[in-house]
Amino acid sequence: MTGFTLNILASTQAQRFENVQSFVGEDASGYFGLQASHIDFMTMLVFGMARFRFANEPWQYLALPSGLASFQANELTISTRYFLIDTDFDKISKLLEQRALKEQEIMRSTKESLRGMEQLVLKKIREMKRLPDYG
Repeated sequence: MTGFTLNILASTQAQRFENVQSFVGEDASGYFGLQASHIDFMTMLVFGMARFRFANEPWQYLALPSGLASFQANELTISTRYFLIDTDFDKISKLLEQRALKEQEIMRSTKESLRGMEQLVLKKIREMKRLPDYG
């Protein structure tokens, strides 16, 4: 059985796998599977775990925060912010959870910082309105 090519692309990393036999992912409608010669297909993957395998080898788990999956001309391309790959499901699940928690903390901190800047800008605008116009 011939396989297909899997390309996984992120802003800081990319990997290409040849002769992939099977891919299982999840989108908003649920789990789906792809094999070689599948019809053209495009979907948004949800946060979590996908998996793929080569003939007679163990599953490779692909952890990602979501992504766009496109299957065309016997090539599956997944575009995402970042990804992790491992054969150990428990290990990669923990790594994904840690990364997600870290991202949440960064987002919280960024929102706080933006709120502070917004308050400062509003204060400056109020102060400018109180200045007399000598024009």
